[in-house]
Amino acid sequence: MAHVELSLSEVFVPMAGTPAEQESDNVGQWSGAVSRAAEPCLLIDAGTTVVAISLSGCELLHLGEPEDVIGLPLLEGGLRLVDFTAKPSELTELETDKIPPLLALHSGRLARGLLRVQGPGTGGGTTVDAISTPVLADGDVAGSLTFFSRV
Repeated sequence: MAHVELSLSEVFVPMAGTPAEQESDNVGQWSGAVSRAAEPCLLIDAGTTVVAISLSGCELLHLGEPEDVIGLPLLEGGLRLVDFTAKPSELTELETDKIPPLLALHSGRLARGLLRVQGPGTGGGTTVDAISTPVLADGDVAGSLTFFSRV
């Protein structure tokens, strides 16, 4: 015997503007969501400038307050990435190009990896899992969105 369920909900009203206008400001739309998110996350634009970061993202990455980082290049905003050796040293430029937020930006594909972030009082550093996705505008990569989780 067949089973049918019916559900009624509010009518979805799309945002103002044409689909092309909405797509071209995709980074702007994600910016608001990232800024308000409870999860540790980060949004950078195609030039690697931090567009938005959640408060919990700042805390996990030892970056201070969001307003201290927004508008700065990702790797110049106080983010200190170190290697996984017994005596951690800062990553080289060649190694930082492979971190998930930048890899997703340059490859246009999903990227995932572990990062070791050093901040005040962290000793050897904090290990975080990073999952990044490219953010598109008009079919081109306009930025990347990254979610972090302490390991």
